[in-house]
Formats: sequence, structure tokens, C-alpha cells
Amino acid sequence: MIARPLRLPALLVFGAGLIAAPAFAQNYPAKAIRMIVPFAPGGPTDVQGRWAAQQLNTAFGQPVIVDNRGGGGGVPGTEAVVKAAPDGYTLLAGNPGPLTISPTINPRIPYDTLRDLVPIMLIAKSASCLAIHPSLPTKGVKDFTALAKSKPGLINYGSPGVGTVGHLATELFATQIGVQLNHVPYKGAALYTIDLIAGHIQLAIIQFAGCAPLIKERRLRAIGATSEKRTHLLPDLPTVAEQGVPGFVSYNWNGVLAPAGTPKAIITRIHEVLSKQLATREGQELFTSQGHEPGGGDPEEYSAFIRAEIQKWAKVAKAANIRE
Repeated sequence: MIARPLRLPALLVFGAGLIAAPAFAQNYPAKAIRMIVPFAPGGPTDVQGRWAAQQLNTAFGQPVIVDNRGGGGGVPGTEAVVKAAPDGYTLLAGNPGPLTISPTINPRIPYDTLRDLVPIMLIAKSASCLAIHPSLPTKGVKDFTALAKSKPGLINYGSPGVGTVGHLATELFATQIGVQLNHVPYKGAALYTIDLIAGHIQLAIIQFAGCAPLIKERRLRAIGATSEKRTHLLPDLPTVAEQGVPGFVSYNWNGVLAPAGTPKAIITRIHEVLSKQLATREGQELFTSQGHEPGGGDPEEYSAFIRAEIQKWAKVAKAANIRE
């Protein structure tokens, strides 16, 4: 006889929780949202994060404040989102550096990407070209492979730093063609692009938007595209894969994520806004004109994509003995 009165309040509390979650989502957002960009202003992650913020601002009628927290390879800014309340009012402009690469090469990273964050939507993927200084007597991957094998460790390549996409992607390329290259880390793509043009280094991976004008001006030469298919920015440039390196694909990418535990209804609302705007002609043209491949897909697809990226770069880091 005692059990029934004790059960009733528990059921009421449980039922109230079920009612409260949808109601909370329906009232969302009731205040400003913060979009943390874990890099300095001006880069691709910042630009695409601001695009997402603008779409949410327009749809929700609430301010979406972009909060740039650069430094530390994007790890501190990402950690700030992980530690934020999972209420939909703190979002992350995600990038592979702190999400899929740093966790594979640094055991001290203070979060687990798959456990501590909820992917919402992939905004865009950005492929690159393998660019060389025009003085190198090579026109494609096969020529470059022969040259690099004749000069083991003497061809220098630049990257934005240890553990970046540019670093690991070039090591993956070197491993797959069976050559030894010398890594020269820089503090950003702009710096190593200048040195590549000057001939201080001989090779670098540069995103299409920055690479295409330099190729057309003949200040650099491209030997292959890192994308799955050729890009309209450089339609005559074959991919690395179609030049005899099957499976070689490398993208930088950006998307939106939230702290783990954020209500699914809120994740769905944010995804619906971004997905709808990205699917418009304006949204598609905005990204394709910059050399990006528009993303999309649902949160589950984005989660699977991130998981695959972590597994891929972990193998590369292990094979190349890359550690931070």
C-alpha cells in the first residue's frame, strides 16, 4: 500500500521532464547565441562560421555573436564549447585540426570529440592543390615521384604547422608514393605560400581559392588536386588519385557542432535552418565560387564523417610518427 503513493510523484516528475524538453525547444532561442570560432578572424573557419551565424540570426531573430578564440591550434576554443552548458546557446565552428587531428597526435587534449560534442551539419569541404615551385622539372605526380626518389629528404614542403591538415596530408601523399620529404612548419598558409613562390621551399598544399590565381599567373605550378573530382577552378588539373595514387583524398572542412547533451529538438532546429539555406542557389554558389564543395546532410552523417576522419588521420600520424 505504501508503494503506490511513492510511485506517483516519481511518475509525475518523469512526465514533467518529458513535457519540459519539447517546450524548452519550442521557446528556443530566447536570448543571444554564441558561435565560438577557435581561430583568428579572416580564415575559412571564421568565414564559414560567420555565414552560419548570419543564417541563424535571420531565422531566429536573435543575435548570434561570433566569438573568435584563436591560438593553441584551435584546441582552447573547442574546449570552451565542450565545457559550455548544453542548452543550444553555445555553438562551435568546427575544423579538422582540433577535432580530428590534434586528438590523434596529442594524448593531452582535454576532450573527446566523439563523446563531448554533437555534430549538427557539415557546411563545406575544401580541397587543395599540390603546388610546386616552377623551377622543379616536373609536371605531374609521376614526374615528382621520380624526382623525389632521386633526392630523398632534400625536397622541402611547407605546412601551417605540426598536426595540421596540410602536414598530415603531405605525409600521406609521401607515404603513398614512397618518397621522403622534409617538413618545414610555418605559422600559417600565407607565410609558406610566400616562401614557395620565392623558391625557399619546393612543395605545399594550398587550398584552391588561394592556389588557382597563382597557377594561372604561372607563379606556381600544380601537379595534382587533393579532391575526389576535378574542380571547376582548375578543370585541367587531374586529381592525385587519377594519376596513379588510388584513394588519396584530402579535405579541409568546416561545420557546426554543439556540446554533448544539447536537446535533440534544438539540434534539429539549427540543422533545419542551415540545411535550408545551404541548399539555396545563393548558398551553393557562395561556396562553389570560392572553390569549396557545399556540405549538408544530417547530423548522423556528419558524425560518421568525423569518425572516419579521426580513423584516417590516426593511421597517418602513426605511420609518420607524428606527435605533439
